[in-house]
Amino acid sequence: MSTRIFLQHEAILDLIQGMARLTRQQLEERGFHQPAIIGIHTGGVWVAQELKRQLGIAEPLGELDISFYRDDFTRIGMNPQVKPSRIPFEVEDRHIVLVDDVIQSGRTIRAAMNEIFDFGRPASILLVTLIERSGRELPIQPDVSGLQPPLADEEHIRLEGPDPLELRISGQASARNTP
Repeated sequence: MSTRIFLQHEAILDLIQGMARLTRQQLEERGFHQPAIIGIHTGGVWVAQELKRQLGIAEPLGELDISFYRDDFTRIGMNPQVKPSRIPFEVEDRHIVLVDDVIQSGRTIRAAMNEIFDFGRPASILLVTLIERSGRELPIQPDVSGLQPPLADEEHIRLEGPDPLELRISGQASARNTP
């Protein structure tokens, strides 16, 4: 299977900078003050760390591992590297910025929201993703996305990092996606 670098560290930071601008705008338009940020392990945490820095949010970062909330773990098995979720702030009535690296089916986000609600009922959730792919299976859409690359169904995109961050594409590109 071929793998190629799609974006390197500096380009990803530039993309997150644009996402921070759009996120700030969304927060201001909705009148959301002092939001808390939660990243989904692993790539979503890396993106959330940079987004938090660029937004100047002092609140500690929340981190979710949704392994126990997946709707397919009975079929694919449990991830042997389950990390504990860490939410170092009160979720109840907070405006939450939920961050992931890639959204495709929407199932990871659904699982993350289920876990967040186990910590309390947030006032709202603003969804931010670095990459937005087609193939939604659930009616979940990001409020802010960095990029919507045209990928073939057989291609997979993955954020690797954290230092340096790289977006890599693996799989067979269709004729419509090759330069």
